[in-house]
Parts: sequence; C-alpha cells; structure tokens
Amino acid sequence: MSRAAVPGLPSRYPIGEQLPALYAEDDFAQRFTSGLDTVLAPVFATLDNLPAYLDPRVAPADFLAWLASWVGGVDDPRWPVELRREATVRAMELHRRRGTKRGLVEALRLILGVRAEVSGDGGAVWSRTAGAGLPPAPAAEILVRVWPDREATVEADRVHELVRVLCPVHTVCRVEVLTGPPAGEGE
Repeated sequence: MSRAAVPGLPSRYPIGEQLPALYAEDDFAQRFTSGLDTVLAPVFATLDNLPAYLDPRVAPADFLAWLASWVGGVDDPRWPVELRREATVRAMELHRRRGTKRGLVEALRLILGVRAEVSGDGGAVWSRTAGAGLPPAPAAEILVRVWPDREATVEADRVHELVRVLCPVHTVCRVEVLTGPPAGEGE
C-alpha cells in the first residue's frame, strides 16, 4: 500500500493552525488549508519517520528495493519480505567479502538458499620470501559445489548466473549441482 493513499491520515502540522490570527477564524481559509493538510500529511509522516525508512529491518516493504539499490544489494520481489530485509542488511558485509570463497558461499546461501563448497584458488599464488623461486602453477579453475539447504531444489541457472557475477573476472568457475552434501560433509 502506498503511503500517499492512506485515507484520513491526519496531519501533525495543520496549516490552518499556523496562519496569522486574522485567518484563524476565517472558515474559507481553514477549509482551504485542511485540503492541503490532506495532501501534505503523507509527506510529513514520511519525513517524521525518515530514520525508519533508511533501516531495512523496519522500512516499508515497498521501499526495500530502493534501499537495496543504494547499498548494491540484491533484491527480488518474489522473495519473502524477511529474506529481502536480511539481504539488504548484509549487502555491505557481502561486498567486503566479494571475490573470496567465503563471500561466494555466504551469497549463495543468502540469495538462493543453497549450501556451497568452493575449492581451488583461481590461479593465485604468492610467497613470503622475497626473491624465492616461483611455486608450482595452481589450477586455474574454481569448483563450486552446491546442494539444497533452505529450498528443496537447486535452480542451476540461477546458481550459474550468481557465480558468474560474484567470481572475479580472471577466474574460470565450474559449478556442480548436487542432490545433497558431498561425502564427508558433516552438516
């Protein structure tokens, strides 16, 4: 429901009460300004509650997409409202971990409701010793294995799309969709 469509929403700041004394008893001026009060009441109510609009945990549901866009979060109107709120709250945290194994696992769990295991390092190597010989070349491929968690099934297309968006551009990611946790996974 749009905040502008709330019938009979009273204004906390009636214009008629703020007119000079000359118009305080003028019936026409009071009726005219009460019409403006009806139009301005949703604006004043929104401004009075502005901090709540900027907090995704309590913001109106129709405001979440806009908030998510501010913090670069993912918002899907098909999700339950509580999941949309959590995704928006955690967007900055996920951005700090973007491009890491942990960030990919957390994003897949939050956004798609799947569990994931990531192996491989995408071809990155380093040494603590200056001037040391190069270590052997690592596998340039990252393997992302996913299986159901919050949802009963895994939508492979959505997993592939999200992995493509979240993995660093220089890496090759291979996705395997499993029906359950891999052998040895204790969770």
